[in-house]
Parts: sequence; C-alpha cells; structure tokens
Amino acid sequence: MSLRWKIALTITAVSCAVAAVLGVLVHNVVARQTVGEVRKEIHADLETAIANYEYGTSTSNSNTELDPPELPDKLRELVAKGERGSIVGMRKGQPVMWAAVPADGKPLAVWSSYRNTRDRLSSIDTAILGSALLAAGVVTLAGIFLATRISRRLSTTAQVARRISEGDLDARVGMKAGRGGRAGHDEVRDVAGALDSMAASLQSRLETEKRFTADVAHELRTPLTGMVAAAGLLPDGRPKEMINDRLQALRSLTEDLLEISRLDAGAETAELAPYELGALVRRAVAATGLAAEVRVERDAVVETDRRRLDRILANLLTNAHRHGRPPVEVTVDGPVIEVRDHGKGYPRDLIEQGPQRFRTGEPGRGKGHGLGLTIAAGQAQVLGITLEFGGAPDGGARTVLRLPAA
Repeated sequence: MSLRWKIALTITAVSCAVAAVLGVLVHNVVARQTVGEVRKEIHADLETAIANYEYGTSTSNSNTELDPPELPDKLRELVAKGERGSIVGMRKGQPVMWAAVPADGKPLAVWSSYRNTRDRLSSIDTAILGSALLAAGVVTLAGIFLATRISRRLSTTAQVARRISEGDLDARVGMKAGRGGRAGHDEVRDVAGALDSMAASLQSRLETEKRFTADVAHELRTPLTGMVAAAGLLPDGRPKEMINDRLQALRSLTEDLLEISRLDAGAETAELAPYELGALVRRAVAATGLAAEVRVERDAVVETDRRRLDRILANLLTNAHRHGRPPVEVTVDGPVIEVRDHGKGYPRDLIEQGPQRFRTGEPGRGKGHGLGLTIAAGQAQVLGITLEFGGAPDGGARTVLRLPAA
C-alpha cells in the first residue's frame, strides 16, 4: 500500500472514531435531557394520582389505574419493595412511559405516550449520524488531497534520486520555496533541497575528478612518447629491458586513463553487429593468452561491439588472474556470460557500490589502480550490458554479464 493511501486511511479511521465518540456523547446528553423531561411530567401526573387516591377520587381516568395488568415486571418488583419509579414499556401495543407507587399493597400506576419522544430521539440520532458521516467524508477528502500532495512530491524526489543514481547528475527536484521565498518548516521541501544540494556537490566532485583524469592522461602522453623513443636508443641488455617494461606499464596506465576520460565524456559509440556469443567468447579468451576454461551451455546470437566486448572480458580475466586464484571459468548460457575465479572474492564495498577508479579494495587482492573493472563497467554501459559483481556460493569472485539478445 502506498504512503498516500496509508495516510488517507489513517485520517479516515481517526475521523470516523472521533465522529462516533462525539455522536455517542451527543446522543447520551440529548436522550438524558429528553427522557428527563418526560419523567418529570409523568412523576407530576403520579403525584396527582396519589392525591386523588388518598382523597378517594376515582383513579379510572384516561392515564391512571390501580394494579394494571400491563405494568412492566421490573417496575412491579420495585413497587413491591415499597419504592416508586418509572420505566419505558408497552401498553396496548404502544410505547408509553410508566410510573408507579405503592398504594395499599398494590401499584398505583400512571402512563404517558412515549411515541413522540421515541420519534424525536430517532430523528436526533439520524441527524447525528448524517452529520458524523458528512464530517468524516469531508475530513477524508481533505486527508486524501493532503496525502496525494505529499505522496506526489515524495515520488518526484524519489524519481530524481533514481535518475542521479543512474548517472544523470543534472537531474534536480527544483522544488519552489514557500511564500516570501522561504522554505518554512516543510520536511518534504527540506528533503528535496538536501537532495539537490547533494547532487550538485557530487556533480562538482565528479567533474573535478574527470578533468583531473583527462588532464593527467594527456599530460603524460607527450613525455611518455619521448621516453619510449629515448629508450630505443639504449644498448641492448638487462637495463634496457627493465626500462621498457616500466615504460610499457606506464603506457598501459596512460591508455587506461585516456579510455576512462572518453567514457566519462560520453564520446564512445558502439558499432553493433550480430555475433554468435559462444564463438565470440572463445576467441576473446584465447586472445588474452590467459588460462581460462570456457563452457558454452547454451549458445545465443547477440548484437554487440566485438572490440568492446573483448576489452571487457580481457579486463575481467586479468582481474581474476591478478587478484583471484585458478581455475578461472567462463560460462556462456544464452545471452549471459559468467566469469568466476576461486580466490577470496570481491570486497563488499565493490559489490554494493560498483568499481571505482584508483580503489583496489582489500589489500590482499593484490596491486593495481582499480581501472580495469572501472573500464569494464563503462564499456558495458556503452553496449547496454548489465554487469553484476558478486560472490560464488562456494567462494571466489563472480561477475555476470547480461547482453541484449539480437
């Protein structure tokens, strides 16, 4: 049940409860007052009947009788105890108010029609019920209107939050300030403002990081080219091999940084074509030169960019060999690829938040710059591939790629 209906039902329940309590209280007060007036009149008639009986006047008038047979039993028992009282009962099929007093061991009773009083109380109860229902309905409608406004504003805020989490850092709630340009004490407005502020701060930090990555990559590229050319002039030997090895590592890092900067800028465009996934994965794994067991449980034709998919698989296999333990397994099941190793598995923050550049997770997972998985995630986004990082039930890191079928 949505928040809107929860609030509306709560307001409805409370308003109905309040209306019921007030209706009962008003009914009791009015009924007590109305019946009290009737009792006062019937007791006055009873006093007159007692005086007539004591002076020997006939009691066979229209509303007085000695020991009438229709006298209610409760009132008869009360008179038998030597007390007087009154009670609502029936006489000849009509509602009446009875009053009786002991007279020579018998009840001397008077009665008065109670039909008008009962009709009056019934009309009052109907009016109370109608007023209560009307009030409850108005309050319920007002509650639904208020709950709808709150729910709509919260839904808008939630949609913007989802857009930000999906990478749209330009998304903003943009909720207007209250009267006079002040937000006031509106909690929903405060949440929206905090979300906009967080998005702006996050966007600023990410833009700074992207610019720094792109600047570093471009600044390194020029001197690196000169260093490679200079290293080629060195005489052959162990020192030259060591320098070329370090230069190759630095070149790979620079190329990774340039690729990340292009992904950040949205400059990468996929060239899609249909491929048989099983054969495509076998060729990609073989091209890496890394040991991995490839199993095709169910082949499928997918539409993808072969070069970018090769890049993703190469980075995943490199990560598995560098940080995990053999055997490394690659399984194709329809348009789904699973890459897993038998090491310690991915750290929890990587599973929950995804890969982040220059963060390698747990120290035990080896050395690196955290760029391989970041590039894999960026290329997967370009290809429309869902990339999931997790752990295998029997241990080890497990990465699942879900490709769009052709």
